[in-house]
Amino acid sequence: MALAVTVLFAILLHGYVTLASDPDPVLDFCIANADSATNMPCKNSSHATVEDFIFSGIKSHGKFSEMGLASIPVNVNNFPGLNTLGMSFVRADFEAGGVNVPHFHPRATEVAYVLEGKIYSGFVDTQNKVFAKVLEKGEVMVFPEGLVHFQMNVGDKPATILGSFNSQNPGLMKIPTAVFGCRIKDELLEKAFGLKDKEISKVRKKLHLC
Repeated sequence: MALAVTVLFAILLHGYVTLASDPDPVLDFCIANADSATNMPCKNSSHATVEDFIFSGIKSHGKFSEMGLASIPVNVNNFPGLNTLGMSFVRADFEAGGVNVPHFHPRATEVAYVLEGKIYSGFVDTQNKVFAKVLEKGEVMVFPEGLVHFQMNVGDKPATILGSFNSQNPGLMKIPTAVFGCRIKDELLEKAFGLKDKEISKVRKKLHLC
């Protein structure tokens, strides 16, 4: 009886782990169909061309934010050829001193390659241990799935990172926005961070959250 229960548990656990990442494709490709009138998830494969598998939107950087960061995501929304392939991409450019605020991707591990510049880069594990280092051109760092990570340009010139994800929809949670957005009661934030109401309002105003 005990053996049967153990085997059943193993089978259920395997099924759970299998469903914990993007499913394997069952077709050569499934180019996302932009024609909603057909009600088909994939473009007819006989109409596919090489252009469906090429994306040219990251030849140059995007628009910089007040944080000195310009990021261009490459996913199924702007590159339909990625559909069902279980991966996505991002180009991130940093002005001198630019910051990619602490954030995490709930559904993907990220591998970041420094194309240009010097980037202070790191993540925090569930024991609150920080793994961080200044990366230079040509170096790569991995951010495990679901862990908070961050980047900052510590050089005096612009920097660029190319990031790859093992999910076509990694998700993005920016910690400052998630915590200091307008939907969490001020009383809770005051107790959690030891801040006064005016200080919380000041943070929100600085981050343009409310």
